[in-house]
Amino acid sequence: MITLYHAHHSTCSQKVRVVLAEKAQPFDTVFLELGKKDQLAPDYLKLNPNGVVPTLVDGDDVILESSVICEYLDERYPGTSLTPDDVVARAKMRAWMHFAEEVPVPAIRVPSFNRAFLYRFEGLDQAQFEAEQMNVRKVRKEMFQRMGKPTGFARKEVDIALGQLDDTCGRMQAALEHGPWLMGEQFTLADVLIIPAIDRMADLGLSHIWEGNHPLVGDWYERFQKRPSFAATFYKGSRVSDFLELHPLYVD
Repeated sequence: MITLYHAHHSTCSQKVRVVLAEKAQPFDTVFLELGKKDQLAPDYLKLNPNGVVPTLVDGDDVILESSVICEYLDERYPGTSLTPDDVVARAKMRAWMHFAEEVPVPAIRVPSFNRAFLYRFEGLDQAQFEAEQMNVRKVRKEMFQRMGKPTGFARKEVDIALGQLDDTCGRMQAALEHGPWLMGEQFTLADVLIIPAIDRMADLGLSHIWEGNHPLVGDWYERFQKRPSFAATFYKGSRVSDFLELHPLYVD
């Protein structure tokens, strides 16, 4: 039996939940509260020394990294295939997957922190911020270093992230001219890996990025919302606005 260690609002966890739902694969669930640093607890670090979610346990096997987990599940379990049969198409899909991990996934963290998570740090001075939030991270410590202080990302950092999200939507717009999904007619892992960033953009009030110049992205998002995997992944409590107050994007 599969056990998934994940967090409701984690975009990386959401990718894996989409795949599990698309494959109609049952699993046991263990929720971690990231605000309480459950992911840094000693017992969890034995499973995942990176101290992040998700972690997939399949029998005696522990699979780490959300994109790797998604590919593992698609290869390991029957049901709807999320990978093209053609070798060239598979290569193009994996290029999209790498792009997702390098551009929209890190970019969406910047407005997410400024609009929602930053306010968990209220009252921390610089020393406390570094000791309690920055230095305890096993990975992604660099994001807190970029922030630099417990007052959020500066305007320049936010604008860079918004530019990267606009670039993502532009690339999607071009791809979606050739079919309903990023790889054409087939819904694949390319779509899966970008969906959480797009949904987070909508949750943070950033849908104007695609509504103006990239309307096919909005159509793509609406199509995904009609798939059963959408409701299975983005249930009540899975978005940051469900449990955190949203604040202005710019803090300076």
